[in-house]
Amino acid sequence: MDVIVVFLPLLAFLIAGAIALFAGAPHDDHGHGHGDHGHGGHHKADWRDTASQFVTAGSLLVCAVLSWVIFFQVVGGGAARTVELFTWIDSGTFEVSWALRIDQLTAVMLVVVNTVSAMVHVYSIGYMSHDPNKPRFMAYLSLFTFFMLMLVTADNLVQMFFGWEGVGLASYLLINFWYEKPSANNASMKAFLVNRVGDFGFALGIFAIFVLTGSVTFDAIFARAPEIAGTTMTFLSWEVPALTVACLLLFMGAMGKSAQLGLHTWLPDAMEGPTPVSALIHAATMVTAGVFMLCRLSPVYEYAPAALEVVTVVGALTAFVAATIGMTQFDIKRVIAYSTMSQLGYMFFAVGVSAYGAAMFHLFTHAFFKALLFLGAGSVIHAMSDEQDMRHMGGIWKHIKITYAFMWIGNLALAGLPFFAGYYSKDMILEAAFAAHSPVGTFAFWLGIAAAVMTAFYSWRLLIMTFHGTPRANEHVMAHVHESPAVMLIPLGVLAAGALFAGMLFHNGFVGDGRGEFWGASILVLEANDSIEAAHHHLPGWVPVLPIFCGLIGIALAYLLYMFFPGIPGAIVRTLSGAHRFIYNKWYFDELYDWAFVRPARALGYGLWKSGDGAVIDGVGPDGVAAATRDMAARAARLQSGYVYHYAFAMVIGVVLLIVWLSMFG
Repeated sequence: MDVIVVFLPLLAFLIAGAIALFAGAPHDDHGHGHGDHGHGGHHKADWRDTASQFVTAGSLLVCAVLSWVIFFQVVGGGAARTVELFTWIDSGTFEVSWALRIDQLTAVMLVVVNTVSAMVHVYSIGYMSHDPNKPRFMAYLSLFTFFMLMLVTADNLVQMFFGWEGVGLASYLLINFWYEKPSANNASMKAFLVNRVGDFGFALGIFAIFVLTGSVTFDAIFARAPEIAGTTMTFLSWEVPALTVACLLLFMGAMGKSAQLGLHTWLPDAMEGPTPVSALIHAATMVTAGVFMLCRLSPVYEYAPAALEVVTVVGALTAFVAATIGMTQFDIKRVIAYSTMSQLGYMFFAVGVSAYGAAMFHLFTHAFFKALLFLGAGSVIHAMSDEQDMRHMGGIWKHIKITYAFMWIGNLALAGLPFFAGYYSKDMILEAAFAAHSPVGTFAFWLGIAAAVMTAFYSWRLLIMTFHGTPRANEHVMAHVHESPAVMLIPLGVLAAGALFAGMLFHNGFVGDGRGEFWGASILVLEANDSIEAAHHHLPGWVPVLPIFCGLIGIALAYLLYMFFPGIPGAIVRTLSGAHRFIYNKWYFDELYDWAFVRPARALGYGLWKSGDGAVIDGVGPDGVAAATRDMAARAARLQSGYVYHYAFAMVIGVVLLIVWLSMFG
């Protein structure tokens, strides 16, 4: 069963890929959609499309069901296990097996990855119905899912790195699915390059761990971690704590994959991919890989407190900065993308205060409500003939009531209002940060509170601008507003059930009294660092109430500004034009990186091309030799004049020279 869950998506990818590759394009291949949803003309269904959809979606539905079976086996019955498949690398003393580590952490991720992926596969059947390249799209989705499963079932760092890089490759292919759009090309390249920066740190971290522990297998690393906690290493003539350096390098990898502040610029641009891609990559799976990796390595991070403090600060700043940007954007998918980045910040500062269970709980609940919001946004885009700008929407809730209801559920969960999934997990993170009673924990708590107000505000800003008020779209678009088909609404219903009930059903296991039994040995928290335990027993009464109050303030503000007094936002923007421009332009991170890295790199490359390659290498090398040969040939050609007396004169000179030579040296 374990092997089926991991490798069935790979089989589905190979079959769908073969259909896409060898069966020939069933339609005109130039009909790529240039809207979000692939309207390349109306194509009638082809057997290739149906077969690829049936194989991929069917496989993922099977995997989703089996994942829940494994989840209850492992979490309820404690049947954690490692399934060794074969020896992968055997070089001298270095040996790495290909093994599937099925413990509580893996079980949670299997449920998240396969459930959301299955819903995205089914949803894509309806959403991509007009696209001419459905088999290729479905194949990419399944390939992405396989690599993600490889990452979460890894038993060692090398295998995890394989899944990590594979996920990066698959995300590149999915973001650039409509490769004829220059914006999609640029977005996929940006995602790939920014992630390379993080992955370089991740690779160095793996090397450092191997040097320190002599192994890349998790169990061996965890056993050695307490011994090496006090060791130091020399770096640029400084003596630095070895484990802290290794943990910071690994965290650099997590920052890239999970879009933390500094390596976050790829995430909003990645919205160029089709909406199901946004839901799969940016809601539930790829961006949570960094959080999962840090939780997996909790037995190492617990002995590197300085690294945990850095994680806390970066996570808190990410939550805050992303929330500020989310309040100013108008593209419906970008607002949700910045919301994702903000929620990932919460997960990271939960890890930073050793509340690993709370981080995983928020990862679990967030997957449902954020995938619901992305797919709901896709349903809106589908209804609005590919319009994504909220300024051109409004007044459509009566036409798409089911989508509207689902968006309400997703937003209530995101805002953390009581009894919805986000309420249980987000509040636990904030309580743990406060209960840590450390300077960085308190810093994270207050930034998290500020982000909570902004989250509720931009969620309802999105809801009101999209669904309420007077219609701002043209009459032609409004005449065609329609509800999505059942194949798109059923996945929304499943995810809505998760957004409603995942928090209350699993609260006790993830972060409640049953957490010790729930997590078993998959997470290690030192007794002195147990912020969840402290949050349960030593917390002022106002701390759990404050996030709810913040959510209500944010919602009330959104209603005030966008429903009752819609002229006020414009006035605020005019009054605070400088601050608004700064936030609207995403704190100028892209411009800063362009100035600091892109332009110098381009100038250096251009200089090396023209001066180095062109002038020196080509000038002296092939071009120089060719020019010299051509010059000599031209000079020799001038001797061939065609006049007999010239040749006779040359012969006479030759005879004279020969006589002189013989008389002198003969």
